[in-house]
Amino acid sequence: MIARALAVAAAVLTLQGPAGVHLNCTDTGGTGVPVVLMHPATGSVLSWEHQTPALVKAGYRVIAFDRRGWGKTTADAGAAPGTAADDLIALMDSLHIDRFHLVGSAAGGFVTLDAALSFPSRLRSIVVANSIGGVTDPDFVALDQRVRPPEFRALPAELREVSPSYRAANPEGTRRWIELEKISRPAGSPPAQPLKNMMTFAKLETITTPALLLTGDADMIAPPPVLKMFAQHVKHAETLVVPEAGHSTYWEQPDAFNRAVLSFIRKH
Repeated sequence: MIARALAVAAAVLTLQGPAGVHLNCTDTGGTGVPVVLMHPATGSVLSWEHQTPALVKAGYRVIAFDRRGWGKTTADAGAAPGTAADDLIALMDSLHIDRFHLVGSAAGGFVTLDAALSFPSRLRSIVVANSIGGVTDPDFVALDQRVRPPEFRALPAELREVSPSYRAANPEGTRRWIELEKISRPAGSPPAQPLKNMMTFAKLETITTPALLLTGDADMIAPPPVLKMFAQHVKHAETLVVPEAGHSTYWEQPDAFNRAVLSFIRKH
């Protein structure tokens, strides 16, 4: 299973992050411009099996890591919770990488925006896919509660995040998605780390990093109207709505996702 996910021969590393933190990451190595992939809350480093080969083929060095509480990243007892954005920069420093492209899906998009606000000089570009961004504006929180009422949140992850079109057309891919989701969050994991920034639409307007915002037309968490709201506040962002894709566009429509990412990052 792991060999399949790492078919492009990415090295699996455990690197020291902040004090007492051991970050599980994959790195394809090479001299290409680095692209860092930030997994959703239903995934881990294993989730990128459709992206890593395509990016490597295009000449990029591809890096991913498990955020704290996911996959095989661990933290010693008493380690400060820190933030995923700080862990990201600590990882890049340990790999002697200065600037890189950052691609985040769903909850990984929260971290991507957080990094763009806190460490803009380290980023060549950002791609934020299928994400509600962690925005805390009261009107947006109310909208999110309308989109995701308690009955919706109680559904199995695959019904919330994988579109009916994909589940109907690709049962094997759906089984694989469920398999990776089930092993992404170890029992007893700590809650997600806080963000460095209080995420508001006003705050997003200060982002200067080139940005691509995308979602799927069947995304029930970050539907196209939500994408438009974010595009109004992330200045000069490019946008894309991918047909027949739900909240896991990277998985459901990987060719379209990869083409969009590659077309965008090549400009920056």
